[in-house]
Amino acid sequence: MFISEFLGTMLLLLLGIGVGCNQTFKKSFGYGKDWLMTSIGWGFGVFVGASVSYQSGAQLNPAVTIGLALTGGESWSLVPLFITAQVLGAFTGAWLAYLAYKKQFDTHDDPANTGGLFYTSAAVRSNPWNLVTEAIGTFVLVYWVLDSSPFQPGTGDSAPIFGNAALGYAAVAFVVISIGASLGGPTGYAINPARDFGPRLAYTSLPIKGKGSSNWGYAWVAIVGPLIGAVVAAEAFNLVGS
Repeated sequence: MFISEFLGTMLLLLLGIGVGCNQTFKKSFGYGKDWLMTSIGWGFGVFVGASVSYQSGAQLNPAVTIGLALTGGESWSLVPLFITAQVLGAFTGAWLAYLAYKKQFDTHDDPANTGGLFYTSAAVRSNPWNLVTEAIGTFVLVYWVLDSSPFQPGTGDSAPIFGNAALGYAAVAFVVISIGASLGGPTGYAINPARDFGPRLAYTSLPIKGKGSSNWGYAWVAIVGPLIGAVVAAEAFNLVGS
């Protein structure tokens, strides 16, 4: 399970950060900012990561793991294992994205602002409201996962059996694209503590000449907000099912 979650989250972050790099660097064939393309890149990064980590239930996100544990879809004893795999996978994926674009980083004319390729931040900084934005976006994701993934409580079998969401793992890609396109503007939609923390830690360690701050003062927002959204989603799911 550890390897499955690690590899899935690694691929998610490699492709997600990669789409940002492709659009940011002038010496890249994908140069040119396009928020919809960013949302699509992250959405299908989730699809790829989830598809290859089906053996562990394709959680890829501590908020999803917590939501499943709160609703009986995952054992609490496995939560630390999953979250550790997700953070390490995200860290590794960030490093791989850097290596793929190493020469673009070396020749970039604004290295001080490369941190945003790895971690999220607020378009308008207001930690309480940024927290609300992250909680709302994560609520949408986690509630959708819970309501679209019949599982047997207590078995840890959280791999989605998508019922009328017949697209399978591709369906979650469309959910992430929808969240990014509609709710992603204020904070860059972390909606996943590992997705933000792992790459933020990676950026701190990357040998990018002239790089800027890792902005650790904001990091807690991208962790606490998604966890709040996950708890609310789980409670709503339990309430509907009771």
